[in-house]
Amino acid sequence: MSTETLFTKIINREIPADIIYEDETTLAFKDINPQAPFHVLIIPKKAIATINDINSENSHLVGNLYEVAAKLAKQFNFSEDGYRVVMNCNKHGGQTVYHIHLHMLAGKEMGWPPYQDAKKI
Repeated sequence: MSTETLFTKIINREIPADIIYEDETTLAFKDINPQAPFHVLIIPKKAIATINDINSENSHLVGNLYEVAAKLAKQFNFSEDGYRVVMNCNKHGGQTVYHIHLHMLAGKEMGWPPYQDAKKI
């Protein structure tokens, strides 16, 4: 079940993206509609449609996404102040591209719930 997505086209360099990290299994690039001063998407190069499609054969790729997030946090000096990582699943979870991806957001203090301006006290 491998349908070509926008992310597949970015991986294949068929469409441009502001790529900030790449290794054998993972790619990270700036979000075109950032929700924080620093907002990147971290994706596996192997297409996995949703969280529901993660299994014992591909779960190591998800671990790689988090390893890359930690590397980027150190590289861009967010590791001490903190950052948020989010993965959406299906329509009600807010997923719009059906190729799993980790949103990494940083550069400001985050509130909870996520879509409010001030931190919940």
